[in-house]
Order: sequence, then C-alpha cells, then structure tokens
Amino acid sequence: MAFSSSAAIFFSSISKLAPLFPPLLHAMSPAQPCQQRYCLCLPSSASYQPAQAPQGAAAFDLHGYWADLIPQIEAELDKAVPRRYPDLIHDAMRYAVLSPGSKRAPPVMCIAVACELLGVPRDAALPTACALEMVHAASLIHDDLPCMDAASLRRGRPTDHAVFGVDMAVLAGDALFPQGFRHIVSRTRPEVVPEERLLRVVEEIARAVGSTGMAAGQYLDLDSTTTDDTGVMTVLEKKFGEMAECSAACGGLLGGAGEAELGALRRYGRAVGVLYQVAEELREKANGELQALQTSYGAEKLLPLHSFVDYAVARGFDLAGGEGGYKKQAATTISKSDTVA
Repeated sequence: MAFSSSAAIFFSSISKLAPLFPPLLHAMSPAQPCQQRYCLCLPSSASYQPAQAPQGAAAFDLHGYWADLIPQIEAELDKAVPRRYPDLIHDAMRYAVLSPGSKRAPPVMCIAVACELLGVPRDAALPTACALEMVHAASLIHDDLPCMDAASLRRGRPTDHAVFGVDMAVLAGDALFPQGFRHIVSRTRPEVVPEERLLRVVEEIARAVGSTGMAAGQYLDLDSTTTDDTGVMTVLEKKFGEMAECSAACGGLLGGAGEAELGALRRYGRAVGVLYQVAEELREKANGELQALQTSYGAEKLLPLHSFVDYAVARGFDLAGGEGGYKKQAATTISKSDTVA
C-alpha cells in the first residue's frame, strides 16, 4: 500500500535524527531501551537499490505500530466530533473525519515524533494528533468541492458535498478547523505539555493551512500557468508536503524540540509528504483511476509518469538530505514496484 512505503521512509530513518536530540529516545515499550530500527524495501528497481540494515539491528514492526495506533486515534476522534445539534453539520463533519480506510498519516507522524523520539506520553500527544486529522479532513472537504477539484469520490465513497450538499460541506470544513484548535487546548494536560508549547503548536497548524501553506498549494494547483517542473513540485510541496511537515513539527513542539531539531523535522516531514503523494498517484494509476486523476489534479497532466516520479523523488531526496542520513534510507522504500504494490 502507498502508506506503507511512505511511512517506512519515516520510521526507517527517524533514528537518524537521534544525534540531534538529547538522550530522550524511547522504545515502543517504555520499559525497554531504544534500539535502532530499520524498515527495508522488499523489491528494488534499476535506479534505487535497497540499503542493508547493520547486522543485529532490530526490525521495526511498522504494521504492528500502525495497527496499535489507529484504534486509539479513531476513538479520540469519535469523542472530538460528537453527534449534537445542529445534526446535519456534525454528521457531515463526522463523515469526513471518521471515514473508513483513512490512513491517519498526520496523527501517526505526530505521535511517532512526540512519543517515540521525544518521550511525550501518548495521551498528551493524542489531542494534537487528532486535531491534525481534523484539519486534514477539513482541507480534503474543501479540496473536493465543485469549485476546486470537483471530486465525486474520496477513499472509495462519495465525497462530503456529494452526500450532504455543497452548503453543508463548506460549513463542515469551516467548523473542523477551529474544532481542531479547541481540541488541542481543551484536552492536553498542561502539567505534561506547557501552554507555551501548545501555543506554538496552534501557530504551526495555522501557518500550515494558511495563505502561504496549503491554501497556496491549492491556488497553484488551480492556476493554469503552473506548467514548468519547478511549479509542479511547488504544488506538491505546498499542497501535500505542508501537512506532513506540520505533523512532524507539531510532534517536535510537543516534546520541546529546539530550533535545529525542528528544522530537521520540517525538512524530513515535507519530503515524506511529497513522496507520499507520488505513491498515491501511482496507486491511483494502478487502480485505473487515470481519467479522474487527470481532470482533478493539474500537476499530473503536465509531466509524463516517469518524469513525474523521478523528479519528485529527486526533490524529496534534496529536502531530506540536509541532515546527511536520509538519502540512502529513502532510496530503500521508493522503489516504483513497491510503491504500487
């Protein structure tokens, strides 16, 4: 699956950030000392060959970690967006947030950084993680609207506006943004995460979805003059990389990361977001959704598949390579055959 490849990029090299941090790395079990973990790509391509994990390194159980987190995240989301009056708006909000098949990539990345890298208790990171999912869902509602990408399907079922109408979809998206912020400040224990950190988390999310973040990416996606390679990659980085960057940065902020650490997390998160979207494009092609993709996503129309993939991967490596340890690990999981599988 596409998420598996992209998440493996994150988990396989998250330990590369460890030297930048104080000795706060924790294992998945708090009782166990941290070990380096590696997720190796199964197939390889002619261009990218899998790296070998050092002898004796523990393999990270990505699917087990993911399977453990998802029910916790979804239980928290169920409480965060309750059924209440006005019913129709809240039904539209819940339809988007609790969508079956959601990969929950933003909250998973936030929790992985905050809890596994910086030792924040999971219950203290969950409110921010779920707020990120609410904001992400809101952006998808708006992205699918007839005046934007005009999508009729999302995750294999009708989009929010197709079920509830454009008016209710707009209101649901508008309501989810502040609901996410409210959830952060009302559900996070201040004795664990100081208020000044929460203020920075709120600021970070607001920046990511604002006029220079995801909104800028959507504008560029709609702009018919965005036709060169640089413009296409700017769309990818703003529209898709921004949410992953924000998720990684929020995890760092919850754990009290310094500016150098936050810079590394931002670059890394953005790279994962770009590569994740490439994986999604390949998955959609493999599922025979090319026609819908071409009408809803302008960047895809501008580059042939091989150029789109190669350029995105190269740019992702540029973004992630600033810390010197990501290129080799990312190459192990960006194999084209692995991404489509």
